[in-house]
Amino acid sequence: MPANDHGKRIKAGSSPQGRTGHDADLPERRGKWEHARLLTFLTWIFLIHAAGIYFFTRGFLLTRLVLDHHSECHVSPRPDAVHGREHDARTGCWHPKTFDKAVILIVDALRYDFTVPSSVAADRHERRPHYRDAIPVLYQTAVDQPHQAFLVPFIADPPTTTLQRLKGLTTGTLPTFIDAGSNFAGTAIDEDNLVAQLRGAGRRVVHLGDDTWQALFPAAFEANLSRPYDSLNVWDLHTVDNGVTEHLLPLLHPSNTSRWDVVVGHFLGVDHAGHRYGPDHAAMAAKLRQMDGVLRQTIAALDPSTLLVVMGDHGMDVKGDHGGESDDEVQAALWMFSKKAVFGRSSAARMLPPATARERAVWQIDLVPTLALLLGLPIPFNNLGAPIEEAFIGRDGDDWRNVATVNRLTAAQIKRYQHEYRRTRGMPNDTLSRPALLWDYAERTWDDVRRASPGPPARPWREAAMAFRAYEAANLSVCKELWARFDVPSMIEGILVLLAGLFLITAYVSGHSDVLGRMTGTAWAGGVVQGAVAGSLIAGGVGGVEGSSSRVPVGAVLGGIAGDVMGRAVDLGRRIAAAPWLTARPSPWTWLALLFTISQSIGFASNSYTIWEDEILLFFISTFGVLALVHSLRQRRATGRYSDVYQPLVFQLLTRLASLSRLCREEQMPRCRSTYYASSSSSTSALWQVLLPFVLAFVIPAVVTRYAGGSGEGAVAPRWVMRAGLSLGMLLTAVFWTMDAADDAGWWAARPGLLKTLRMGLARGILGVALVAGPVAFVWAMARAGTKPGSGTYNTNGETMSLSSSGEEGASSSPSATATAAAAATANDNANAHGTRYLLLPLTIFVALLLLQKPMGQVSLCILLVQILSLLEILSTPASSSSSSPLGHQSRLIIGPVMLGQLGQYHFFKTGHQATLSSIQWEAAFIPLAAIRYPWSALLVLANTFAAQILCALALPLLVLWRRPRRRRRRRRRPAPGQERELGRAMLAYVAYQAVLQLATTLCAAWLRRHLMLYRIFSPRWIFASAALLVADLVVLVAVAVAVAVEDRRWRWRWL
Repeated sequence: MPANDHGKRIKAGSSPQGRTGHDADLPERRGKWEHARLLTFLTWIFLIHAAGIYFFTRGFLLTRLVLDHHSECHVSPRPDAVHGREHDARTGCWHPKTFDKAVILIVDALRYDFTVPSSVAADRHERRPHYRDAIPVLYQTAVDQPHQAFLVPFIADPPTTTLQRLKGLTTGTLPTFIDAGSNFAGTAIDEDNLVAQLRGAGRRVVHLGDDTWQALFPAAFEANLSRPYDSLNVWDLHTVDNGVTEHLLPLLHPSNTSRWDVVVGHFLGVDHAGHRYGPDHAAMAAKLRQMDGVLRQTIAALDPSTLLVVMGDHGMDVKGDHGGESDDEVQAALWMFSKKAVFGRSSAARMLPPATARERAVWQIDLVPTLALLLGLPIPFNNLGAPIEEAFIGRDGDDWRNVATVNRLTAAQIKRYQHEYRRTRGMPNDTLSRPALLWDYAERTWDDVRRASPGPPARPWREAAMAFRAYEAANLSVCKELWARFDVPSMIEGILVLLAGLFLITAYVSGHSDVLGRMTGTAWAGGVVQGAVAGSLIAGGVGGVEGSSSRVPVGAVLGGIAGDVMGRAVDLGRRIAAAPWLTARPSPWTWLALLFTISQSIGFASNSYTIWEDEILLFFISTFGVLALVHSLRQRRATGRYSDVYQPLVFQLLTRLASLSRLCREEQMPRCRSTYYASSSSSTSALWQVLLPFVLAFVIPAVVTRYAGGSGEGAVAPRWVMRAGLSLGMLLTAVFWTMDAADDAGWWAARPGLLKTLRMGLARGILGVALVAGPVAFVWAMARAGTKPGSGTYNTNGETMSLSSSGEEGASSSPSATATAAAAATANDNANAHGTRYLLLPLTIFVALLLLQKPMGQVSLCILLVQILSLLEILSTPASSSSSSPLGHQSRLIIGPVMLGQLGQYHFFKTGHQATLSSIQWEAAFIPLAAIRYPWSALLVLANTFAAQILCALALPLLVLWRRPRRRRRRRRRPAPGQERELGRAMLAYVAYQAVLQLATTLCAAWLRRHLMLYRIFSPRWIFASAALLVADLVVLVAVAVAVAVEDRRWRWRWL
């Protein structure tokens, strides 16, 4: 061995005589400590982000004060009432009851236009939609028997989730946005409601169907007659409906009517058909026809003393989803029927049901006082709705005295509620000045009519009724304004915490890696503890003045974060003058990364920008591809010129190819055409879309193995093993979705249950292999990977380096001295051994994420996978990884994470998602499960929604490991010097990108909190950005831990 080589080995510490045993262990201990500090720092950043989002959420997502008052039968709200002398519960508490019993049927997602026949529908179609004329009974009875039935549009208050709609339908109050997150698991309703009033009056209530009612009203229903069913399995169209029908019709038999007073039946088939297929599908027509038959049987079995109410709790959009506030989502239907013939219309123009939902609509909260008065119950205390005119006008349509009476009762109850609300809140008396004036006017009108001669004509009573209706409308408007008041101090606290987290990340990513120096125990913990104590004392003092102790925990959290930030800021200030990165000139790629991030962030202040965000991302990513191509063409290097030009072209082509998959949001219509499903009004895939994953199952593995190499001695497995494993996983996933399509289309109608069982078993097997066996095999392969690199050459920083059999780097040689093509290929595989080994983990997770996507979503994820590999090749070429500036040689650690972030955001849209609640693919929760199982169901939906971002985050370590030369074997293996910092910079640059987007959406949502489109555009975008940030934090933590193990495969994870 040459003498100089021997000297190098001693200096490197690879010889046992080079160091003492204690000195030899020192680098390993330092490496472990560096890893632990990085992981601790990432965990701290995650906690800061979670705290900032929590504080902002507490002030931004609206809540209202819930009063625990309950209306009582013997205490009338009328100002002239004599308490205790009102009607009793047998004849009606505040108003004589009209019906003794009621059957209330909720057809979930019954949109109003489903009930309107095509002959009178205002929205004419070239082809009659499947939902037309499928449930004619509602419209026919309202036309043929106007004194026994009426049909009106039933407008829901957004968000249009079932839980909030049930709260509004039973309490008469307005929903708050924060309730949307409880749609999976509702909590019991404590405020006054119809069910509580029924129970208080001794009425026996039976519940059938959606089990959400059981969660909202525990122990309120007759246990021996009620039959709840699981409500969230959107793939099951029939179990709930068949169960409700099976138990409903026997209860209506005369022999069983004495066992109940009110029956509540909640059908789910229409809603599930919409989620699974969309409204314009044969399955929707079949469900509506089934509902039509059930309603006809129910009508035939009713007795004259029973009221039948049929309603939708919300509608659905063109894809069958709901949750937002579009017209199709809020326009439900309400139909009432009675054999008593007590209903009427106030004019001939109102005899026919409205042709569209924009005519003569009633609010869903109006059902509460209407049902309460018809059944002789007190109106729930918190109610804000008004009585429905058709139910009280009389069969001749001129009983305005009755209409005025019920509106006066309702208005008086609303006035009593507002008085208590204002008193409890400590609001000034002039808050309700305008409604108070309208109340005084209505009371004067009432008194004038009462003092008139006996039997006054209908017109004065109509004026009185309209005066009370004006008061109710004005009061509702004021309440919407009151409950749209935000807790601005809490929002500011959240913004400051998020800014603090961004400051810490930026300090590290910008090159000042000593930011981890304070994460050494005493320095960091001291600053946090001191800040927490100071914050607690300040908050305690403020809380003592206000008489509240709830500020102490908030003060402790804010103080702890402030203490950490201040300590780091002081340390940064001491070094700022001597920091070389401040005077260094950033590379053009770094400036491009900053430009992309800032440009994307400031656009969230525009609603049109947010609506068309997918197109904006297409422009950014295409711009990068063009610049990468231009940059490669300008290089003078002869070797590798073809590859340098080829990869940007591939990247650009794939970007354009991915743009063909689109799911348009309502605001983009008609300038957008959805291609994610078979049609814009469908939620199923076309046959050609189902077949695409089979083709990709053979193409993608071949492409991946070509990028990764895999035949060298340092590879985890032979190339054919990686290719075969990936192909098998993708083929099984394609088979699963083929079975789903067969179930949708009824190809195997003879044994649908067997098909569902086989499909679910296949899904569980795929997830088990991908999420359990895959990572285990990865760890085993990592530990068993070869340690002796082969000989050959590899490229680094523009020079061709030779590899000896021992892994030593020789002197640089010219391209003419390169070995044969076979030797060069072997050297290339060895040069990418680290990247190939780590790539196995993202590939296993890729298969699991692929299963959770529908066919076009799988196409998008496959394109994303190849784009990631192409991006790695672009950034690992000498043209983009070398520079003379101090920061230029690591510019890929800035532009790389930003481009991965933009690719993740771009493919979020291409996998069938939008920044809207209605685009969430809830059915993903049931791919491997038959029913809701916590927390797995929520995690499956989360993985489906953010699959692209998860895959991009897992690929971050490849920015450091891809095409990284392997080091020769040493007695003590530890990560290469500075690699932890490179890995940390790449990871935190990605988190910084997500944090900037989340902070931008937070600031825009806060600033535009009074904007008309807040809950339609800005608030959902903030919710998705916040969730994406937390997901990125968690995935980055996992990726860092795994990447460390890849670099040092004998690492024992002692810090865990």
